[in-house]
Amino acid sequence: MDNKKVYVISGPTAVGKSAVAIQLAKKIDGEIVNCDSVQLYKYMDIGSAKPSEAELNEVPHHLFSIVNPDYKMTVATYQKLAFAIIDNILERGKTPIVVGGTGLYLNSIIYEMDFAGDSKDSERRKELEEMAEKMGNKYMHDYLSGIDPETASKIHPNNIRKVVRAIEAYEAGDGIKSLDTCPMNDRYDFEFYALTMEREWLYDRINRRVISLVKAGLIEEVRKLLAMGYTVELPSMKAIGYKEIAAYLAGETDKLEAVKLLMRNTRRYAKRQITWLKRYDDVKWIEIQKGDTIGDVVDRMLEG
Repeated sequence: MDNKKVYVISGPTAVGKSAVAIQLAKKIDGEIVNCDSVQLYKYMDIGSAKPSEAELNEVPHHLFSIVNPDYKMTVATYQKLAFAIIDNILERGKTPIVVGGTGLYLNSIIYEMDFAGDSKDSERRKELEEMAEKMGNKYMHDYLSGIDPETASKIHPNNIRKVVRAIEAYEAGDGIKSLDTCPMNDRYDFEFYALTMEREWLYDRINRRVISLVKAGLIEEVRKLLAMGYTVELPSMKAIGYKEIAAYLAGETDKLEAVKLLMRNTRRYAKRQITWLKRYDDVKWIEIQKGDTIGDVVDRMLEG
C-alpha cells in the first residue's frame, strides 16, 4: 500500500463528528470506520446517536451494528476488526476515516498495543477470579494497589477483568505498559483531529440532543431491548442513555428525573472525553465557531 493516510476524527459527544466525517468522505473518496463502543451494537440506534439510515447510505460506513448487545466486545477484538477494515479500504485506493470518541478504542488504533500477552497461567487466573467473586471488586483493586499502585490508579475498581489481568501481569513480572511507553502505530500516516466548541454551547447541544433522542423513541428502544432479554447487567446496557431510561422503566425514577440525569451524565462524559483527548501529543484541535458550516470545518482539516 503506497498510500497509508488515515484520518481520525474525535471529540466530545454531540460536537458533530458524524456530519463532518460524511462531508469529508465525500470530498476525499473516504469510507467511515466506527470508533464508538455503543454504535457497534445492533438495536442500539437512538441512544447511541448512530448515523441515520440516510446518512449511512451517503458514504460507506463500517463497524456499525455488527454484534448483538450481549456480545462481550474487547478492545483487542475491536482493534483486530478495525485494522482489517482500514487495510481493506486502503487496498482499494480509498481513504479510511476513523470516527468516534471511545478513548480505549482510539488508543488501540493510534498506538502499538499488543493484546496477545494474556497470562498463560490459567490456574492462577482462575484463583484470582474466584477470589474476586468471594471478596469483591474493592478488595481486588486494593490488592493491586498494594503491589502496583501506578497501574491500579489507571484501572477502575469495577473493571475486575482488567484488575485480574494486571495482578497476573505483575506476578509474572511484566507489568502492563503505560501509554507513555507505547510507540505510535507507524503502519499508517495519521491525520488526527479533535473537534471542540465553547463549553456552554456544547452543553446546550447535549441537552437539546437528549430531548430529541427521547422524542425519536429512546424510551421505546430501551423497552424493546429489555423485552428481548438484554438485561441492565450487560456492559452495553450500562451505557449512557440506556441505564438512565432502564432505571425509569424499572420505576426507580420518574421520566423528568431520568431525562435530567441523562443530560447531566452526557455532559460529564463529554468533559471526560475532552480531558482524554488532551493527553495526545499529535492531535490537531479544531474549534467550531457559531456560524461555521460543516464545509468550513472540513476545509480547515484539508488545509492541515
